[in-house]
Amino acid sequence: MKQTSNHVQFLLVLLSVFLLVPLAGCWSSHEIDERSLGVGVALDKGKESMIEKEFDEQGGGYARKNLITSTYQLITPQVASSTTKQGGPQQKSYVNVSETGDSAFQMLRELSLRSDTPLTSPHMKVMVIGEALARSYSLEQLVDQSLRDNDFRPSCLMFISKGRASDTLESKTAGVIPAFRLSAMVENAYRTTRILPPMSLIKLESQIQSRSSFLLQNVVSANGEIKFAGAGIIKGKTNKMIGFLNEEELDGLTWIIGKGKGGLVKDFDKNTGQLVVYEIESMKSHIQPHVKGNNISFDVHIESVGRLSESWMTSGGTFNNQFLQNAQKTSEKKVKHLVRNVLEKMQKEYQVDVAGFGNRLRIKHPRVWMRVKENWDQTFSGVPINYDVKLMIKDYGASGSTK
Repeated sequence: MKQTSNHVQFLLVLLSVFLLVPLAGCWSSHEIDERSLGVGVALDKGKESMIEKEFDEQGGGYARKNLITSTYQLITPQVASSTTKQGGPQQKSYVNVSETGDSAFQMLRELSLRSDTPLTSPHMKVMVIGEALARSYSLEQLVDQSLRDNDFRPSCLMFISKGRASDTLESKTAGVIPAFRLSAMVENAYRTTRILPPMSLIKLESQIQSRSSFLLQNVVSANGEIKFAGAGIIKGKTNKMIGFLNEEELDGLTWIIGKGKGGLVKDFDKNTGQLVVYEIESMKSHIQPHVKGNNISFDVHIESVGRLSESWMTSGGTFNNQFLQNAQKTSEKKVKHLVRNVLEKMQKEYQVDVAGFGNRLRIKHPRVWMRVKENWDQTFSGVPINYDVKLMIKDYGASGSTK
């Protein structure tokens, strides 16, 4: 009995020790007010800032090639404190710090020589890559360090910028953190067909490894404001950017892939020349590959249900079936125009498949895909593609007449 009692006492002591461990907290942690939180990063072709040049002149440089300029958007304890206390129309809620060099990792460590609060990456929201840099180096090279860094957030959203990427991380509006604003804008996809499904860093790695061509959302900046404006085209074989789709071309591509959550189709009636606007409530697309011998072709079936949201036609009743049929045909004609234009851009100008035709061929005809996948973009440029569009107006709002 005494041995049993001693055994129980030993277990209780051991249990008490284990329960005390969580109460000690994270002994290897750092206080939040001792860190600079990185929330965004922009990568541009190398261009030393005036501060960097002055550092170099005073012996503050190091052996490097000025290939890349990385601009980090930080939320520092000092910024957070001054914003809370002072406020004011000119007060910024962030700090942008740039470093130029040839190694992403070394540039990060160089920042430690300029700040008393080390930069941390687990809260990184966005990465924007400038056009000039994306045309010069493969994305595989540019994001290698971020993918290897265990602290870097894999859900970080990826963008291309037509211009300097660092400009997209600026704002003249007090209280606005540009990285947060940029990451939140992708949520507007339910209102327009001109926003791509979000491309996270981890998804980007998958695209890079597949060696298939793809798109990245393009963002442009002007006077401290930003806008989504089409998409950058990434060539699968090189993983370099080769060009852009404009907003209407991205519109057409969204109809081909059928991934739109909302948006509109605007056109003018061929008989009256008056405005007709169709609002998308749902869309779907089916890409059907066909193989006959060595010949490959595709059929694209596009369907959508929506409502008549705006009409400038004053004659003809809105509630009249013939009027609604004409409105549907007008909108269908516009969608066909959008699809035709983006197909011509993909097949003739850039010779890349960024709409998933190759993936459908891989699923339906895997043996054929194995034969053509190495040079698919080139093969795709000569493949016949037929398409049909069917829109249905199920709602025309509360305004209108039967005459």
